[in-house]
Amino acid sequence: MNSVRERVLREIVARLSSAIAPTPVLRMPAVPVTREASPALLLFVDGDSITTHANHLVDRQLSVRLAVVARGADAFDVADQALVAAHAAMLADPNLGGLAIAVREIDCEWEFDDADAGAVALPARYEIRYRTHAIDLTQTG
Repeated sequence: MNSVRERVLREIVARLSSAIAPTPVLRMPAVPVTREASPALLLFVDGDSITTHANHLVDRQLSVRLAVVARGADAFDVADQALVAAHAAMLADPNLGGLAIAVREIDCEWEFDDADAGAVALPARYEIRYRTHAIDLTQTG
């Protein structure tokens, strides 16, 4: 069985994919998104930290970053609309079907790059709090 963290990430990908279809969701892409592949929503894991130990349970905080990449004259509109849909999907069920304790938005910022056909990257960060057993990362607490 996969870890709770992996199941949380898969649930996020599934929710985002449904919310912004047909725009693709790319998890931790290793290469830059090509002009032809945009718009796209990128999912990055910024970190996973332990916040509390209590008996045999461990509270954890997973930080994820979404980045909508769009290009062209309407890039800001395309990126904003995709992020609005992604945000609604992230917060629709803050327990992610029982996998998480809570999901909350951390921040969002705009980036613009004239060097690449007016590429816009609109990132938003979220914190997912979840709990596992201390000796079994596959079990929720």
